[in-house]
Amino acid sequence: MAGPVVTRLWTINRHGYERLPIEGPAILCPNHISFLDSMFLMFTVSRNISFVGKAEYMDSWKTKFLFPALGMIPIDRSGGEKSAVALDAAESVLRRGELFGIFPEGTRSRNGKLHKGRTGAARLAMKIGCPIYPVGIVGTDQIQPPDAKAPKLRKSCDITIGRPVRPERYASRGSEHLAWRSMMDEVMFEIREMTGQEYVNTYAGAEADTEPTVAARVGGVNEDDDAGPPGGEVGLLAVAVS
Repeated sequence: MAGPVVTRLWTINRHGYERLPIEGPAILCPNHISFLDSMFLMFTVSRNISFVGKAEYMDSWKTKFLFPALGMIPIDRSGGEKSAVALDAAESVLRRGELFGIFPEGTRSRNGKLHKGRTGAARLAMKIGCPIYPVGIVGTDQIQPPDAKAPKLRKSCDITIGRPVRPERYASRGSEHLAWRSMMDEVMFEIREMTGQEYVNTYAGAEADTEPTVAARVGGVNEDDDAGPPGGEVGLLAVAVS
């Protein structure tokens, strides 16, 4: 019911939505530049999306009831077993044949740059055998910038659904950790292509990346997304092995 209200208050230009499957599990991975990103995506996709959100939202009266009603899965960003519980819940969503959404950067980008993606989505995709759809969001940071208390009305943004990144492409690429990392780098490469953001090889919110890195080539996504692994590489990103 809220969808029509949202589209009256803001202009949301949608691109590539026809790429999403009408049934079956899939993971949506958007860049994250505004508080509104997950809501705008949920309100404009015809299927229900269960999104991961930071557990702190459950501490605020403004969001503790709204977000769970929308299908939010709270995640403790301190990591370890607490984060694993959220990924277990996400796995259940996917095994039911539903859509699951997660921000691969882990938190909002406060400098407008696209940060290195964490590997949780790739782990799920390979375990379930479902595709990841990169999602490029542009303009929501002008509607509600980070730390702004309220959104500005009558502004516009763009949401683009990219071509699917399939786990089969990486199933035989060395160690499990490298396969996860390589898959996520392809996802981030596709997001960068859609948004035009500058990519930086550090996690969002981290001052420096101290993980060991190797050069990993990121394959482009074929227009024929069932054609199997691409024949060549279209980009080069420094990535973390672990």
